[in-house]
Amino acid sequence: MARVVMQAVVSVDGFIARPDDSVGPLFDWYFNGDTALVAEPSGWTFRVSAASHAHLRPFWDAIDVTVIGRHLFDTTDGWDGKPAAGDQLVVVTHRPLPEDWLAAHPDAPFHTAGSVAEGIARAKELAGEDGFVCVTAGDVGGQAFSAGLVDEVEMDVAPVVLGEGVRFFGDHTGTVELDDPDRVVRGDRVLHLHFTVRR
Repeated sequence: MARVVMQAVVSVDGFIARPDDSVGPLFDWYFNGDTALVAEPSGWTFRVSAASHAHLRPFWDAIDVTVIGRHLFDTTDGWDGKPAAGDQLVVVTHRPLPEDWLAAHPDAPFHTAGSVAEGIARAKELAGEDGFVCVTAGDVGGQAFSAGLVDEVEMDVAPVVLGEGVRFFGDHTGTVELDDPDRVVRGDRVLHLHFTVRR
Protein backbone atom coordinates (compact mmCIF):
# COMPACT_ATOMS: atom_id res chain seq x y z
CA MET A 1 0.00 0.00 0.00
CA ALA A 2 1.34 3.43 -0.93
CA ARG A 3 2.50 5.61 1.97
CA VAL A 4 1.15 9.14 2.46
CA VAL A 5 3.34 11.85 3.98
CA MET A 6 2.17 15.34 4.92
CA GLN A 7 4.94 17.90 4.36
CA ALA A 8 5.75 21.61 4.41
CA VAL A 9 8.19 24.20 5.66
CA VAL A 10 6.79 25.48 8.96
CA SER A 11 7.51 28.19 11.51
CA VAL A 12 8.28 27.30 15.12
CA ASP A 13 4.72 28.34 16.03
CA GLY A 14 3.16 26.08 13.41
CA PHE A 15 2.43 28.27 10.38
CA ILE A 16 3.32 27.51 6.75
CA ALA A 17 2.50 30.99 5.43
CA ARG A 18 1.31 34.40 6.52
CA PRO A 19 -2.41 35.29 6.25
CA ASP A 20 -1.73 36.74 2.76
CA ASP A 21 -0.02 33.45 1.69
CA SER A 22 3.45 35.00 1.61
CA VAL A 23 6.16 32.94 3.30
CA GLY A 24 8.47 35.69 4.52
CA PRO A 25 11.71 34.23 5.92
CA LEU A 26 10.41 30.63 6.03
CA PHE A 27 12.19 29.74 2.79
CA ASP A 28 15.46 31.63 3.40
CA TRP A 29 17.30 28.36 4.03
CA TYR A 30 16.55 27.25 0.46
CA PHE A 31 19.04 29.87 -0.75
CA ASN A 32 21.72 30.19 1.94
CA GLY A 33 23.86 27.12 1.27
CA ASP A 34 26.63 26.05 -1.05
CA THR A 35 25.10 22.83 -2.39
CA ALA A 36 22.84 22.94 -5.46
CA LEU A 37 19.54 21.12 -5.12
CA VAL A 38 17.40 20.77 -8.25
CA ALA A 39 13.74 19.81 -7.89
CA GLU A 40 12.45 17.48 -10.57
CA PRO A 41 10.51 17.75 -12.80
CA SER A 42 10.03 21.46 -12.10
CA GLY A 43 13.71 22.25 -12.58
CA TRP A 44 13.72 24.73 -9.69
CA THR A 45 17.23 25.18 -8.36
CA PHE A 46 18.00 25.89 -4.72
CA ARG A 47 21.26 26.28 -2.80
CA VAL A 48 21.06 24.58 0.57
CA SER A 49 23.47 23.28 3.17
CA ALA A 50 25.06 19.87 2.59
CA ALA A 51 23.00 18.46 5.48
CA SER A 52 19.73 19.71 3.98
CA HIS A 53 20.73 18.35 0.57
CA ALA A 54 21.49 14.91 2.01
CA HIS A 55 18.07 14.88 3.67
CA LEU A 56 15.93 16.39 0.90
CA ARG A 57 17.39 14.74 -2.21
CA PRO A 58 16.25 11.20 -1.34
CA PHE A 59 12.95 12.47 0.08
CA TRP A 60 12.06 14.41 -3.08
CA ASP A 61 13.27 11.57 -5.31
CA ALA A 62 10.98 9.11 -3.50
CA ILE A 63 7.79 11.11 -4.16
CA ASP A 64 5.62 9.60 -6.89
CA VAL A 65 2.53 11.82 -6.61
CA THR A 66 1.85 15.15 -4.90
CA VAL A 67 -1.60 16.21 -3.65
CA ILE A 68 -2.43 19.91 -3.35
CA GLY A 69 -5.54 22.05 -2.91
CA ARG A 70 -7.10 24.40 -5.44
CA HIS A 71 -5.91 27.45 -3.51
CA LEU A 72 -2.26 26.42 -3.87
CA PHE A 73 -2.85 25.58 -7.53
CA ASP A 74 -4.26 29.07 -8.14
CA THR A 75 -1.57 30.79 -6.07
CA THR A 76 1.25 29.13 -8.04
CA ASP A 77 -0.58 29.04 -11.39
CA GLY A 78 -0.15 25.29 -11.35
CA TRP A 79 3.66 25.57 -11.39
CA ASP A 80 3.54 25.86 -15.20
CA GLY A 81 2.23 22.31 -15.47
CA LYS A 82 5.20 20.69 -13.71
CA PRO A 83 4.80 19.10 -10.28
CA ALA A 84 7.22 20.50 -7.71
CA ALA A 85 8.10 16.90 -6.85
CA GLY A 86 6.90 13.56 -8.17
CA ASP A 87 5.78 12.43 -11.58
CA GLN A 88 2.12 13.37 -11.19
CA LEU A 89 -0.05 15.77 -9.21
CA VAL A 90 -3.62 15.63 -7.90
CA VAL A 91 -5.52 18.88 -7.31
CA VAL A 92 -8.38 18.68 -4.82
CA THR A 93 -10.98 21.06 -6.21
CA HIS A 94 -14.72 21.51 -6.67
CA ARG A 95 -14.18 23.41 -9.92
CA PRO A 96 -12.60 22.34 -13.22
CA LEU A 97 -9.11 23.63 -13.85
CA PRO A 98 -9.13 26.78 -16.01
CA GLU A 99 -9.56 26.04 -19.70
CA ASP A 100 -6.82 28.47 -20.70
CA TRP A 101 -4.41 26.80 -18.26
CA LEU A 102 -5.27 23.35 -19.65
CA ALA A 103 -4.79 24.62 -23.21
CA ALA A 104 -1.38 26.08 -22.29
CA HIS A 105 -0.30 22.85 -20.56
CA PRO A 106 -1.90 19.98 -22.49
CA ASP A 107 0.69 17.45 -21.32
CA ALA A 108 0.65 18.40 -17.65
CA PRO A 109 0.43 15.24 -15.52
CA PHE A 110 -2.29 16.82 -13.38
CA HIS A 111 -5.47 15.13 -12.17
CA THR A 112 -8.41 16.48 -10.20
CA ALA A 113 -10.48 15.09 -7.34
CA GLY A 114 -13.64 16.42 -5.74
CA SER A 115 -12.69 15.66 -2.14
CA VAL A 116 -9.61 15.06 -0.02
CA ALA A 117 -10.47 11.37 0.43
CA GLU A 118 -10.91 10.98 -3.33
CA GLY A 119 -7.67 12.88 -3.95
CA ILE A 120 -5.62 10.68 -1.62
CA ALA A 121 -7.20 7.53 -3.08
CA ARG A 122 -6.44 8.69 -6.63
CA ALA A 123 -2.87 9.59 -5.69
CA LYS A 124 -2.28 6.19 -4.09
CA GLU A 125 -3.67 4.49 -7.18
CA LEU A 126 -1.35 6.52 -9.41
CA ALA A 127 1.65 5.90 -7.11
CA GLY A 128 1.18 2.14 -7.12
CA GLU A 129 1.48 -0.53 -4.46
CA ASP A 130 4.87 0.59 -3.13
CA GLY A 131 4.48 4.25 -4.01
CA PHE A 132 4.98 7.41 -2.02
CA VAL A 133 2.41 10.21 -1.93
CA CYS A 134 3.13 13.70 -0.59
CA VAL A 135 0.20 15.87 0.50
CA THR A 136 0.93 19.51 1.18
CA ALA A 137 0.28 20.70 4.70
CA GLY A 138 -2.40 23.31 5.33
CA ASP A 139 -6.10 22.91 4.58
CA VAL A 140 -5.94 19.80 2.38
CA GLY A 141 -3.21 18.12 4.42
CA GLY A 142 -5.07 18.91 7.64
CA GLN A 143 -8.25 17.33 6.29
CA ALA A 144 -6.32 14.23 5.24
CA PHE A 145 -4.65 14.10 8.67
CA SER A 146 -8.01 14.44 10.48
CA ALA A 147 -9.44 11.64 8.34
CA GLY A 148 -6.62 9.28 9.28
CA LEU A 149 -5.24 9.21 5.73
CA VAL A 150 -1.72 10.40 6.61
CA ASP A 151 0.98 7.87 7.56
CA GLU A 152 3.92 10.21 8.12
CA VAL A 153 4.61 13.86 8.91
CA GLU A 154 7.64 15.66 7.47
CA MET A 155 8.40 19.17 8.79
CA ASP A 156 11.14 21.56 7.73
CA VAL A 157 11.10 23.84 10.78
CA ALA A 158 12.49 27.34 10.19
CA PRO A 159 13.59 29.33 13.26
CA VAL A 160 10.88 31.94 12.73
CA VAL A 161 7.77 32.89 14.71
CA LEU A 162 5.09 34.22 12.35
CA GLY A 163 2.42 34.79 15.00
CA GLU A 164 -0.48 34.13 12.63
CA GLY A 165 -1.23 32.65 9.26
CA VAL A 166 -1.94 29.32 7.57
CA ARG A 167 -1.63 26.47 10.06
CA PHE A 168 0.44 23.38 9.21
CA PHE A 169 -2.40 21.10 10.32
CA GLY A 170 -5.16 23.29 8.89
CA ASP A 171 -8.32 23.16 10.99
CA HIS A 172 -7.45 19.84 12.63
CA THR A 173 -8.43 19.57 16.27
CA GLY A 174 -7.98 16.71 18.69
CA THR A 175 -5.06 14.65 19.83
CA VAL A 176 -3.12 12.38 17.49
CA GLU A 177 0.05 10.71 18.74
CA LEU A 178 3.13 10.39 16.57
CA ASP A 179 6.08 8.07 17.13
CA ASP A 180 9.37 9.61 18.22
CA PRO A 181 11.10 11.43 15.35
CA ASP A 182 13.13 8.91 13.38
CA ARG A 183 14.96 11.59 11.39
CA VAL A 184 16.28 14.80 12.90
CA VAL A 185 18.60 16.72 10.58
CA ARG A 186 20.05 20.11 11.44
CA GLY A 187 20.51 22.27 8.38
CA ASP A 188 21.46 25.93 8.18
CA ARG A 189 18.44 27.91 9.49
CA VAL A 190 16.21 24.81 9.32
CA LEU A 191 15.56 21.64 11.29
CA HIS A 192 14.26 18.67 9.28
CA LEU A 193 11.96 16.36 11.26
CA HIS A 194 10.21 13.15 10.27
CA PHE A 195 7.53 11.35 12.27
CA THR A 196 5.35 8.29 11.71
CA VAL A 197 1.72 8.55 12.79
CA ARG A 198 1.05 6.15 15.63
CA ARG A 199 -1.74 3.70 14.79
